[in-house]
Amino acid sequence: MILIVSILFSIPSVVKAQTFSIVPQTASINVHGTSNVHDWNMKPTKVTGELGLNSTKQISAITIKVEVKSLKSGNGIMDGKTYDAFDYKKNPYIVFQLTDASQAKLTENDTEVTLTGNLSFAGATRKISIKAIGKITKSGEYQLKGTVPLKMTDFKMSPPTAMLGTMKTGDAVTVKFDVTFKG
Repeated sequence: MILIVSILFSIPSVVKAQTFSIVPQTASINVHGTSNVHDWNMKPTKVTGELGLNSTKQISAITIKVEVKSLKSGNGIMDGKTYDAFDYKKNPYIVFQLTDASQAKLTENDTEVTLTGNLSFAGATRKISIKAIGKITKSGEYQLKGTVPLKMTDFKMSPPTAMLGTMKTGDAVTVKFDVTFKG
């Protein structure tokens, strides 16, 4: 009898947890980098992911997956060099998997979130922390905005080169994101 009562009392907290899926049409992810010739930007066209909130509306899970071949710069040669640098045939996705989230309320609507998790790309996985602003919108969606600096070499990735090595991209990139998750 005690087991049945304890199960019944635990059900409401499980029921209140929510899962949201990323809205790919409105997901804005911009990868910015430099080279010895000009700055560059790439944006993915294929992004999927899920966000979980627990019963107290705190982030409990996040998975985001970007298809490497969907990264587009507007320059086909650069895109091809980037795919090769990722070794996209062996590593077709960039994946972030949350391991921990800490949150602090900033305003009535906005929360500062530190997302710690494993970022995998180009055959390497590394633990990173991302500072973001999260909020539940009036329509009940969850929005995350932030910026994260990365170095390609931290993931054992060689920065792409072109024109027999005379054009070299910088090691550092900045990823800016504004993604919405809908329940």
